[in-house]
Amino acid sequence: MEPVISTAATDSSTAELATPRLPIGRRLWEVSLLMLLFFVHAGDPPPGINEAHYLTKAKNYWDPAWCAGDMFVTSGKAHLMFYLTVGWLTKFTSLSATAWIGRVLGWTMIACALQRLSWSIAPVRYASLLVGLVWIVGIAKAHLAGEWVIGGIEAKVFAYGFVLFAMEAMVRQRWWMVWPLLGAASAFHVLVGGWSVIAAMVALLATRPWTLAEVRRQVIPLVIGGAIAMLGVAPGMATMQGVDPADAKQAASIYTYQRISHHLYPASFSPRRYIGHLLLIAITIGLAWPLRRDPVLRPLLWFAVGAVSITVAGMFVAMLPAVAPDLAASLLRYYWFRLTDSIVPLTAGLCLAAALARPQVSRAVALRTGIVAVFCMLVFSRMFLERQRAVMPDACRQSLTSFGDHRSPEYQMRIYSDWRKVCDWVRDNTPPDAVFLSPRHQQTFKWFAERAEVVNWKDVPQDAPSLIEWKRRMAEIFPRRLGGARVTIRYDQLREFRERYKTEYMIVDRRLSPGNLPLVMIYPTGSEENATYRVYRLPEVVEAR
Repeated sequence: MEPVISTAATDSSTAELATPRLPIGRRLWEVSLLMLLFFVHAGDPPPGINEAHYLTKAKNYWDPAWCAGDMFVTSGKAHLMFYLTVGWLTKFTSLSATAWIGRVLGWTMIACALQRLSWSIAPVRYASLLVGLVWIVGIAKAHLAGEWVIGGIEAKVFAYGFVLFAMEAMVRQRWWMVWPLLGAASAFHVLVGGWSVIAAMVALLATRPWTLAEVRRQVIPLVIGGAIAMLGVAPGMATMQGVDPADAKQAASIYTYQRISHHLYPASFSPRRYIGHLLLIAITIGLAWPLRRDPVLRPLLWFAVGAVSITVAGMFVAMLPAVAPDLAASLLRYYWFRLTDSIVPLTAGLCLAAALARPQVSRAVALRTGIVAVFCMLVFSRMFLERQRAVMPDACRQSLTSFGDHRSPEYQMRIYSDWRKVCDWVRDNTPPDAVFLSPRHQQTFKWFAERAEVVNWKDVPQDAPSLIEWKRRMAEIFPRRLGGARVTIRYDQLREFRERYKTEYMIVDRRLSPGNLPLVMIYPTGSEENATYRVYRLPEVVEAR
C-alpha cells in the first residue's frame, strides 16, 4: 500500500503525510511485540550497564544522606530531567524495582514511537518488528563507538524516544513538532538531542524551500524547542561554572584519552568496528538509493546523512591530537560518533520495510523476509536463554567475572554469589555512613551494599574538579607498581587512607590477593563462607603525642 500525500493544504510546502489508520488494538499489539523483542534483547536482571551508575546518583539526588561519603554520587549532576522523572521512584522503591519501572517506561516510549514511525513509512502490519530487529542487530553488531539504545534505563533512552517521535513528525511534514520534540530529547540527554537537532537541520535544508515565509514558520517552534532544551543544557553548564581553564583541559584529557576513549577517540576504535560500520553504511545506501526520490523517506534519508556528516566531522577533529591535543580532547568529549551508531541501522530497517511495502514487491519476497526476521528473533531468544542460565546482571557479568569470562557459567555464578554475599553482609553489619575501599573493577557495590566507596573505575564524575580527583584517587589507591588493580597493604599508607577518606574497611578480591593479609579480617568469620571476597578493617590512625 502506497503512502498518500494529503492535498488539503493549499501550500505544498506545508502538506502533511496521511496514511491509513491502524486500529488501536493492532497498534497496541505491535507495541507489545516490540516490548517483547526489547526484553529478549536486554531483559537481564538489574543493574544493567550504566544503571548502577545513573540510579545510584539519582537516589543520592533525592536522599543526600544516602552514600553521602561517596565522591561520585555527590559530584555534579548533569541529568536533572532523569532524576526528576525517574529518580524520584528511588524514594519509594528499591533500586532494582526503579530500574524495571524505568525500563518499562522507556521501552514503551520507544516502542510506541518506533511503531508510529514505521507505519508512516511502510503502512503494513508488523513492519515495525522488522525495523526494530534490524535496528537492534545493526547497533549490536556494526556500531562504531559503542552506542546502544535498548538496554538498561538511563537518560538517553527517553531522549531517543523523543528523537523517534521527531523523525515521525519529519516524515509527516509537521516541522512545527520536530523542534519541541528534539528540545525534549535534549532536556533528557543534551548530546543525543543536540546532535539530532543538527541532523534535523540538514534534513530541513535539503527538503524544504527556504523562503522568508518558511523561515518565519520555523522560528517559533525553534525557540520553543530551545527553551525546553535548556532543562538539559543548564545543569550541564552548571557543572562547568567557575572551573579553572587548566583544570578543564586536564579533565577533558582524562575523559577523552583515558577513561572514555572507547567511545570518543577514533584512534582507540578497533579495525573491526570500522569495517562493520562502513559495511552497514554501504548496505544502507544500497537500500536507500532506489528510494531516494520518495517524498516520504527523503527527510529521514537526509537526517541519516546529517548523522553520518557529524561523524565525518568528528574524524577530522580526531586528527588534531598530534598538533593540539588539549583542543582535540575538549571537542572529542562530545560524542561525535553516537548518532551514526543509532541512526544508520534504523534507516536501514526503515528502508527495507519501505521497499517491502511497495506494491511491486511480491508477497513471496515479503514472506521470505518475514521468515528470516523470525529466524533472527529465535537466534536472539537462544542467545538470551543461554545468557540467563546464570541469572546475573549485565553490570556484574562485565565487571566481576572479567578475570574469568572464558570460564563456565557455574564459575561465573559462584563469583557473583560471593559478591552478593559480601555486599549483603556489608549492608547488614556496617554503619550507613561507612566508606569502603572496594575492588577496582566492580561497579555495583553501592547498588547492593548501599555504602559509599572511595573510588572505582566505572563511576567517573563529569565535572572537572571531581574528574581530576577521581584520577588522583585511582592512581593512589590502585598504583601501577601493584598492577593497577590491588590496594597496598603498607600500614602507613592504609592509615593515611583511613584518615583522608574516612574509611575503615577494605574489601579484597582473593583472585588478586590470595593470601591472608596482615590485617584484622571481619568477614567471613565463624560459620560464614566466601571463597572470593574478604573484608578487612584498616589499621587505626596513631595519634601523635
